[in-house]
Amino acid sequence: MSQYRIAVIGGDGIGPEVTHQAMRAADAAVARTGSSIGWTEFPWGTDYYFAHGRMAPPEFLDELAKFDAMLLGAVGHPQVQDHITLNGLLLPIRRRFDQCVCLRPAYLYAGVESPLRNKPAGSIDMLVFRENTEGEYANVGGRVYQGSDHDVAIQTSVFTRRGCERIIRAAFEKAVTRPRKRVASITKSNAQGYGMVLWDDVFTAVAKEYPQIETESLLVDRAVMEFVRRPESFDVVVASNLFGDILTDLSAIIVGSMGLAASANIDPTRQHPSLFEPVHGSAPDITGKGIANPLAAILSAAMMLDHLGDAKAAQAIHQAVGQLLSDSKTRTPDLGGMAKTEEVGSAVAALISSGA
Repeated sequence: MSQYRIAVIGGDGIGPEVTHQAMRAADAAVARTGSSIGWTEFPWGTDYYFAHGRMAPPEFLDELAKFDAMLLGAVGHPQVQDHITLNGLLLPIRRRFDQCVCLRPAYLYAGVESPLRNKPAGSIDMLVFRENTEGEYANVGGRVYQGSDHDVAIQTSVFTRRGCERIIRAAFEKAVTRPRKRVASITKSNAQGYGMVLWDDVFTAVAKEYPQIETESLLVDRAVMEFVRRPESFDVVVASNLFGDILTDLSAIIVGSMGLAASANIDPTRQHPSLFEPVHGSAPDITGKGIANPLAAILSAAMMLDHLGDAKAAQAIHQAVGQLLSDSKTRTPDLGGMAKTEEVGSAVAALISSGA
C-alpha cells in the first residue's frame, strides 16, 4: 500500500472549486487500489498577493520539494497583471523542478459534441508535448526608457539543443507506445531562422532513431488550420513553449470544452515533483457561481496518479469520466447541461467507488 504526499494549491478564481472535486475523485480512486493520499493545502495565489505583495512566501519552492507531486487549480486575477501571477508562482515551479514536459491530451469523449461537424467519439485523440522551461517563455530580456516615447522592450527566445532534444525524444518515446505511431513537429523556421531551425535540426536527428514512427513537420500557421481540417490525423504532437500553449487551447475546444482540458508539468527524470493542473485558468466570470466544470481538474488528478505509478487508480477515473459523459445528463453548462460543480464531482466519485 502506498501513501502519496500531494501539495495542493487551489489558487485563484474557480481553482479551489474544481481542485476539491479532483481531490474527491483521487481519494475514491486510490481507495480501490489500497493506497491513500495525504493532502497538504497551501493558500497561495492572488489573495496571498494582496496580503503580502507576492504570490507565495520566499521559501515556497523549498516547501514544495518535499512532496511527491503537486495539484494546482488556477492562477490569475483581473486586478493583477498576468506576468505577475505567472512569474510569481507557476513559472518558478516549472523551472525549479525542471518540469520540461508539458503534456496536454485532447480526446473526444462519447456524449460530447465537437464544434467540428460529424466527428465520432474517439476520432480525435492527440497528445501534445509542449516544451515547458525555455523557448519563447524563457523570460530573458528587459525594458529601458519606460514611460517615454523611446520605451524599448526586448524579449528573447531561448532554444538549446538539450532542451529541444529532451522534449522531442519524449514525444517519440510516447508515440512508440501508441497504435498510430505518428509524431508531428510544429515549427516556424521560415521566419525564425535560428531557434526554430535548431528545433528542426534536432527533430530530424531524433526521428532517424525511430524509423517505425511516421513524422511530419508543420509551420504553426498551417498546424492551426490542420487541427481544424483534419484533427483525427494527429497522434503525438511536439511543439515549443508558445506554439504548444496556443495549439492546446484549440485542441481543447475541438473536443468540446476547455472544461475537459487536463495537463501535466513533468520532470521525466523524477528527481523533482511534477505538477498537474487543468488548462482552463481561473475563469473570473463564473467564480463562485458553482457551475465550473471540474472534469479537467479530475482528469489532471488521473494524470498525476498515473505518473505516480498507480495506473489502476488513474484508469478508474478515466472510466468514470467517460461513463458520466456518455450516459448521464449530469454535466455543467459548458457542456450543455445544468449541473453544478459539486453535482458533477459527486457523480464521478460515486462512479469510481461503485466500479461502474
